[in-house]
Amino acid sequence: MPKRILPLSDAQVSKAKPADKDIKLFDGAGLFLQVTPSGGQLWRFK
Repeated sequence: MPKRILPLSDAQVSKAKPADKDIKLFDGAGLFLQVTPSGGQLWRFK
């Protein structure tokens, strides 16, 4: 049985801070928010 992933809230997106490596915050169904070390926030679909 697949693991259920809850959608990201507005607060989670705005609180996402850059780190040493890229951070991926999954939103479900292949959509995720990629936070780059320079502070960019990019929506990606896999």
